Amino acid sequence: MFNDKNILITGGTGSFGKKYVSTLLARYKPRKIIVYSRDELKQYEMAQTFNAPQMRYLIGDVRDGQRLGVAMEGVDYVIHAAALKHVPAAEYNPLECIKTNVDGAQNVITASLQNNVKKVIALSTDKAANPINLYGASKLASDKLFVAANNMTGSKVTRFGVVRYGNVVGSRGSVVPFFENLVAQGATSLPITDPRMTRFWISLQQGVDFVLKNFERMHGGEIFVPKIPSVRVTDLASAIAPGLEQHVVGIRPGEKLHEVMCPADDSHLTLEFSDHFVIQPTIKFFDRDVKFSENVLGEKGTLVEEGHGYDSGTNPHFMTVEEIRAFNEIAQQ
Repeated sequence: MFNDKNILITGGTGSFGKKYVSTLLARYKPRKIIVYSRDELKQYEMAQTFNAPQMRYLIGDVRDGQRLGVAMEGVDYVIHAAALKHVPAAEYNPLECIKTNVDGAQNVITASLQNNVKKVIALSTDKAANPINLYGASKLASDKLFVAANNMTGSKVTRFGVVRYGNVVGSRGSVVPFFENLVAQGATSLPITDPRMTRFWISLQQGVDFVLKNFERMHGGEIFVPKIPSVRVTDLASAIAPGLEQHVVGIRPGEKLHEVMCPADDSHLTLEFSDHFVIQPTIKFFDRDVKFSENVLGEKGTLVEEGHGYDSGTNPHFMTVEEIRAFNEIAQQ
């Protein structure tokens, strides 16, 4: 579906954007891939690797609605990956977080509608489910904006969806490179926030593949959540540094023991498919009656039991130390 199409990625110089671009170039024949971001150095560095004729690099901020409107002229599909993601930075700079994650989301929506973009997928985070920090709250607001945007399309073709998943192995800010750097520097033990802590685990390629698939699946208005394994932080540390001691440093401000991707409070809206969940919109769309239990590809889902939540602590699939080690090696190649 991406052959001979124009695709724009906000925040395209990040870990996700780079992997998304490489996957598009390897699997499809797009007319243009537009990387839209505000850091000219990162764009310059990315252009040294991704210099195919289809590539376009546009300097711009999602806070700038007018610039976004120009950037999206003739664009078919948009992936919204730009965000202020650092939890402590958001706590110390709350208005800046809101300007990027909330106002920026609305700017993407407005520009997409103005340019009759076909489909838009916004990247969310587990922290948007039952948020306890500003970053999570801002992404929850962003999710709500993108879902509700489907109610403003009228006769336009534009549809909006959301993809939510947790920790990406080896991405910037991930605990894996942090642990690996400590080991390389000769650390005698690894800091563990809490021995009970668990996290969902997904590779960058898996995240990209999930987003690509959901462009095909989406009606518009869904929050897509992949079924992925969990890891215990103690097992993760053992996988990276076998035999190295671990010391507990305590949970950081705004951090959870377990990640939540489908809140139990949303169980009446949550559909389970073979390899993913869909959280249906809380609102009814005025101009269309969508049955989300069957997606565009014909895949069918069923409502989960009342009170069912999907979190990393109760996930039925936990990886062993050996599985984590093997997975990380493949994921970081």
